[in-house]
Amino acid sequence: MSAATSRLPGFQRLSPAERIAKLREVGVLHTAQAEGLEAAGAALTGTVDHLVENVIGTLNVPIGIATNLIVDGDEVLVPMATEESSVIAAQCNGARQCRAGGGLQTDTSGTLMIAQVQLSDVPDPVFARAEIIARRGELRDACDEVDPTLKAVGGGMRRVEVRLIDAGAPDGVLLVVHLIVDTKDAMGANTVNAMAETVAPMIAQWSGGRVGLKILSNLADQRLVRVRGTWLLDDIGGPEVRDGMLRTSRFAAADPYRATTHNKGIMNGVSAVLLATGNDTRAVEAGAHAYAARDGQYTALSRWEADGDGNLVGVLEMPLAVGIVGGATQAHPTAKTSLSIMGIRSADHLTRIAGAVGLVQNFAALKALATEGIQRGHMKLHAKNMAMMAGTSEAEVDAVVEAMLEDGHVRVDVAKRILEKLRG
Repeated sequence: MSAATSRLPGFQRLSPAERIAKLREVGVLHTAQAEGLEAAGAALTGTVDHLVENVIGTLNVPIGIATNLIVDGDEVLVPMATEESSVIAAQCNGARQCRAGGGLQTDTSGTLMIAQVQLSDVPDPVFARAEIIARRGELRDACDEVDPTLKAVGGGMRRVEVRLIDAGAPDGVLLVVHLIVDTKDAMGANTVNAMAETVAPMIAQWSGGRVGLKILSNLADQRLVRVRGTWLLDDIGGPEVRDGMLRTSRFAAADPYRATTHNKGIMNGVSAVLLATGNDTRAVEAGAHAYAARDGQYTALSRWEADGDGNLVGVLEMPLAVGIVGGATQAHPTAKTSLSIMGIRSADHLTRIAGAVGLVQNFAALKALATEGIQRGHMKLHAKNMAMMAGTSEAEVDAVVEAMLEDGHVRVDVAKRILEKLRG
């Protein structure tokens, strides 16, 4: 299913039940999915017992809907799973301000993953490298036999790369074989790991070396997403706001301390989409940060500039390996529902949407930093958390939040003091 529009004014003011009803109304949820969202929690214990070990229950992370997003001309509503206040609100606002500029445009490099086979004590690494490349057809045949289903849908091993790495004493020169595999709609970790283990004895025999690791790499630089968005000057608040955002972007490009937080803001959006869809957030985060340091210094994953008309343009490039088959993406009903809400057609489609969310999240953070500061909007939402921790009822929350913000101190002890006074 896909949305007729992602523009849902007032969505944030609805109750959870009303939001689910609204999603049914716009056609992205059917009855069973809506009921599943409402019953999530204890009802999932049996399912998750098959996902991880020693299950005693579930930790329900809030899932909210990001509205207003346009990706490659399509309206899309995006489920985001996060515990952090203001992330989804920032996403909605940033996407709304981008609509007049045409939304987000994306491109991907494909669905290729890398499996590594590491060998040491190779007598003649240069000769071994040539021998392995010459026999790449045998490697391809062996890899394709590992997963005939993948081959049947057009996937499988695409090419072989051989690297010689001087690891220094005591290991010396390592010979590292990269199997480049098209995993299609799967993230592919299990498949490429199995392929590496299958061909490792063949490579050892040809090279005369000793096999070490046989495992995928999460630096998925063969699986990149590139996202571009334009925010019209009038929609973001004029030249002063734009220039402040550009200064902040240049700071992130030059300084790894700033770049780390800059990229964390991008991952606030990307990881929330991945978590909602049952994907491996840790793998993507590791790959993203490694990619940010690929030239020897950690830097920003995005770049921002002004176009010829003075509008703000952002570009994000990062590795993003996701799947829509296998693992929790299909085993967990909420993950399946999240994919359905977005109308996901393929892993490549999900990659594009997650990347678009990352760039919008980055825009929202840069604008906040360049204007009111990151805390003003964040603290209003954070105050609700503090109020709840202090033991407020639903009827008391708004009053306690307003009093905390007026006091200027958003802490649990302040919320408790205000609550005591409110209750007399």
